[in-house]
Amino acid sequence: MGEVRVRSGRQARQAERAQKGGGIGRPYIVRNIPTYDVLSEENLLRIEAAADRVLAETGIEFRDDPVALDHWRRAGADVQGLLVKFPPGMLREILKSAPAEFTQHARNPANSVRIGGKNVVFSPAYGSPFVMDLDRGRRFGTLDDFRNFIKLAQSSPNFHHSGGTICEPTDIPVNKRHLDMVMAHIELSDRPFMGSVTAEERSEDSIDMARILFGEAFVNDHCVILGNVNVNSPLVWDGTMTKSLRAYARANQAAVIVPFILGGAMGPVTNAGGIVQSLAETMAGCALTQLERKGAPVIFGNFLSSMSLRSGAPTFGTPEPAIGSQVIGQLARRLNLPLRCSGNFTTSKLPDGQAMMEGTMSMLAAIHCGANFILHSAGFLDGLLSMSYEKFMLDADLCGALHAYLDGIKIDDDQLAVDAFAEVGPGNHFFGCSHTMKHYETAFWDSDLSDNEPFEKWEAAGSTDAATRANALWKKRLAEFEAPALDEGIRDGLRDFVARRKGEAADAWY
Repeated sequence: MGEVRVRSGRQARQAERAQKGGGIGRPYIVRNIPTYDVLSEENLLRIEAAADRVLAETGIEFRDDPVALDHWRRAGADVQGLLVKFPPGMLREILKSAPAEFTQHARNPANSVRIGGKNVVFSPAYGSPFVMDLDRGRRFGTLDDFRNFIKLAQSSPNFHHSGGTICEPTDIPVNKRHLDMVMAHIELSDRPFMGSVTAEERSEDSIDMARILFGEAFVNDHCVILGNVNVNSPLVWDGTMTKSLRAYARANQAAVIVPFILGGAMGPVTNAGGIVQSLAETMAGCALTQLERKGAPVIFGNFLSSMSLRSGAPTFGTPEPAIGSQVIGQLARRLNLPLRCSGNFTTSKLPDGQAMMEGTMSMLAAIHCGANFILHSAGFLDGLLSMSYEKFMLDADLCGALHAYLDGIKIDDDQLAVDAFAEVGPGNHFFGCSHTMKHYETAFWDSDLSDNEPFEKWEAAGSTDAATRANALWKKRLAEFEAPALDEGIRDGLRDFVARRKGEAADAWY
């Protein structure tokens, strides 16, 4: 046997919490606090009625996908060219076949996640073309950056999912980078991951790689990969997205259906109007997955945002979308669908006070609205144009705190501590009592980054701020990273697939 190492106090506390199903280090969170419902039944019905009117009277265009239009005709919708109008109640009836909960399997079964119900899954941010850090500033993302963020997510016990396009690897051709991204997720993480959606064949490549990893028969019967697809708001589904969502659905894999509604631009300036639009667009996308393959897993997604009406610039982490997310949560539960909603949003250009204020507001909106799959949990900066190494670490710390927050308060005789009061008595402290000694390693969440020392000790240590400490931590994590083991036969099969697919087409850079 090798040398036995004594865990540090923090490591021991984290390990004990993980073994007990509390704290961090779990494959996913089971919430123990209620969702926050802000609207009455009467007002929810008014929103649903307004969405039904938009669907029936205005309709949604489905462009460049004749198969989708054929699905709608057979289902009984009114198809006029590219415009589809839906009888009231039609989409809700179709959506009854979608599962309320499902498992996304990881290559390490211990890391599989349950999506839906009371379950909460944290995943890194998605889609930024730029990356930034305190050393090199803002720059285009590369495959090395992409791999670094997967390593940072895998090495943190505060996440449950490897994510998808954590940043765009702009040094790889557009038509081939999806192969490198999926390969990086498989090689560097043993958690669940997302595939490409930027073209139908790229979605199919992603699913084929999952088949090599898990086996074709397993993939046919189990969800192992997600695809995040966006509506071209307002009221347009383009063929790139519908073909990809159908590719995931027919393979029995989960599409995440997400309108991105910038209030005042791609949607009404009023919160209620944006919610109506979001409900209509998302129901249509979710229903299309069921027409492609009845019973396929699907996630009801949402991305409400505001804008500066003076400049036209988008704003993120503001209060109106945050409270709007609470309503989206209520509507998704009425449809009995898993929910992706809100995340750690900010328009700040630095990992500073604005970034953490806006990010915390929008992240708490996701927590309280009942989101099951929280994309954009970490790293989001610059209105999602940039993934920040330091912000990623700060957000990871917040995700750790939210594990404890979602656990709520346990009530039993031990937690009520009546015997501790009897032992300590009036006027004495609890530091050394038996109840404190029993719980001191697991009682409170420990931050990886916060400085809780006296001012003089903090000053003597260099007066560092949180971003500077985050800079040191991500470098330490990358230096210490070890990839989880992967079967060599599977690795070789995947590499052969990637090489073959890359060799079948010339490089395309746009």
